[in-house]
Amino acid sequence: MSSQERDHPSPRQAPSTRKGLIRSTLGLLLIGFGFVMVPPIAVAYLYREDSAAPFVIAFFIHIVIGSSLWLFRPLAFFGSKSERPARAGIKDELRIKDGFVIVAMFWLVLGISGSIPLALSPSLEMSVTDAIFESVSGLTTTGATVITGLDDLPKAILFYRQLLQWLGGMGIIVLAVAIVPMLGIGGMQLYRAETPGPIKESRLKPRIAGTAKALWVIYLVLTLACAGAYHLAGMGGFDAISHALSTVSIGGFSTHDASLGHFDDPWIEMVAIVFMIAAGMNFALHFKVWNPWVPRWRKDSLHSLPSLVRSLPKRIWNHLSLAHRTSRFSDYREDPELRFYLLVLVAVAAICSAILYLSGIFEEPWSALRKGVFQAVSISTTTGFTTTSYHAWPGFLPVLLIFASFVGGCASSTGGGLKAIRVLMLFKQMGREITRLVHPNALVPVKIGATVLPTRVIDAVWGFFAAYVLVFSLLLLALMMTGLDQVTAFSAVAACINNMGPGLGDVGQHYASINDFAKWLLALAMLLGRLEIFTLLVLMSPTFWRD
Repeated sequence: MSSQERDHPSPRQAPSTRKGLIRSTLGLLLIGFGFVMVPPIAVAYLYREDSAAPFVIAFFIHIVIGSSLWLFRPLAFFGSKSERPARAGIKDELRIKDGFVIVAMFWLVLGISGSIPLALSPSLEMSVTDAIFESVSGLTTTGATVITGLDDLPKAILFYRQLLQWLGGMGIIVLAVAIVPMLGIGGMQLYRAETPGPIKESRLKPRIAGTAKALWVIYLVLTLACAGAYHLAGMGGFDAISHALSTVSIGGFSTHDASLGHFDDPWIEMVAIVFMIAAGMNFALHFKVWNPWVPRWRKDSLHSLPSLVRSLPKRIWNHLSLAHRTSRFSDYREDPELRFYLLVLVAVAAICSAILYLSGIFEEPWSALRKGVFQAVSISTTTGFTTTSYHAWPGFLPVLLIFASFVGGCASSTGGGLKAIRVLMLFKQMGREITRLVHPNALVPVKIGATVLPTRVIDAVWGFFAAYVLVFSLLLLALMMTGLDQVTAFSAVAACINNMGPGLGDVGQHYASINDFAKWLLALAMLLGRLEIFTLLVLMSPTFWRD
């Protein structure tokens, strides 16, 4: 071995350094999550509630633990950037393996740490199991709850639940990769490991930080627009903001036991429908269409606020003119996944509305249409809001809605389920196999729009589907072993692995009545669904841990 090799060991020769990278990254993310406790503290102060103490305690716990992990980072992090490779002997980038480990560890740790204020709150009196279940449900945007009596809870706790869903919507890791460059390492592996769907391989910006910021700008704009629309439709300020957080994240948590049915307002329901559909669409597609509309402020303009205010009308007019000339709304119309996604929503909504009216459940056509369309969109997009007890509807409608949640939202959206693009690929593949039976010698490509799918992509979709069916079956059998009946067990697994929330049977309204072991299984199902199964399953592979 040369002296140069001894001075600069390879990454395989520095496992302790790799562990340090992962540990320090996790510490930084925990510090960031600690500041999530600040808004609920502000809400408690604003409404003069005696409910801030659990969040203050949780804040300091996150800061102390996160700082401990962050400060005891490897020596390679100290010194100038040019010195780091020589000291660490590693590339200035996290490996793919590191990304999977950090994502899995962070969500598992976050599910526990996020439960701290819930477990400490005297208003809830929750067990540790219930607190972790509620925390994981919020962060994975599932919306399954064990809490009853929401109307009487302090607003700080209610807002915290909504905030958990909003942060989990696009993925806390995607937000964090904009901060990871502070570590002196890249963030692409974190992004690939956590972000759902094809967006993994087609970044919107040249740098990962730019991609994360672009996605969150769209996410934030949708949230603000949703909150404003809710308020104009008749919601109070607190409810409008809270429900906007859980609508755009497709989470489904509410500040009331009756969910959106508490308001019984068709205008509020229309707002929810519009933004649930928008949030279930591909965010990469949103960016592609709306990017020309986004003003590009110069950093130096922020130092001259009066000048910025005076020039604001002109800036807006110029950007709107540019947007009018370069807008690409036709991309919505031409996107195959979006067309399939909307087709599923329209079909399910039409069937539900027709059956509700023809069966006499609702005597007025408008009532049947209103209830049918709302529940179809809410469940199909895996949001989980309710305006009526749909689980009590007779016939096959509740089961139809559960099956619709298997399709879920589009890839790169905040929705759950298999994702519309994967289901569309499976249908295309099925059509090709039928054609081959009739014409054995024909060469029939699988196409999405004008794009011919490579064999690697098709194999990946089938691999994901096989893993999904296997995990679903094992969880279903395990839940039935705990004593749950078939309907409750099936709907609970479907609702949690698809990150949808409300189920049927004993979990139609809440999950408080099921046993603790079943709650742990369902919390695992939520994590598997949120991270699209493979991110956790890959850690169980022996080949993953080999050098």
